[in-house]
Amino acid sequence: MTQLRVVIAEDDVLLREGLASLLERSGFEVVGQAGDATRLLELVRETTPELVVVDIRMPPTQTNEGLEAAREIRREQPDTGILVLSAHVEVEHAMELLASGQGIGYLLKSRVTEVNEFIETLERVARGGSVVDPALVQELVAARKRNDPLAVVSARERDVLTLMAEGRSNAGIARRLWISEGTVEKHVRSILTKLSLPETDDSHRRVLAVLTFLDAR
Repeated sequence: MTQLRVVIAEDDVLLREGLASLLERSGFEVVGQAGDATRLLELVRETTPELVVVDIRMPPTQTNEGLEAAREIRREQPDTGILVLSAHVEVEHAMELLASGQGIGYLLKSRVTEVNEFIETLERVARGGSVVDPALVQELVAARKRNDPLAVVSARERDVLTLMAEGRSNAGIARRLWISEGTVEKHVRSILTKLSLPETDDSHRRVLAVLTFLDAR
């Protein structure tokens, strides 16, 4: 296998040297190390590596210099894989990065200690794959649950809402769920109330309820 050429950008010297040593022992060729975003961009332009490993927060402000550098690298060298390391889950930054295309990865620094998985992640990103840290996935799922307008709806009400979305009348829903039409009406009123839909005619509110349901899927 041809050695993958890597540039590492990390302002913590010990971590940077440790990463470089780990990668070289694992068959990578470390063609440059940088302690700030400016030097990272210089090295990438000079060496055109297959992969860049960059800390999301770098000098001088320790905010998102690494992310800005990653954006610039993606514009200038779209075939270069980029793995961004972060000490914490930063959903907004991560999603922006991952939306930029293939050959992108986002990992927490704590994953580096899981050496075999870390090396596999680097190889995958360098070859055009995308990698998302499991902690980010969990945060996104949790955020979706927090923002889910249907979270207040019971399981039976969700069944009713699903059939409403199929265009069934109260009578049709009653036949499908083996319940009375009066019970369906109670469920519908409860759904409309829980979704805080405006007090207009019931047919219009039903449409709004269905749109809310479809948007949340």
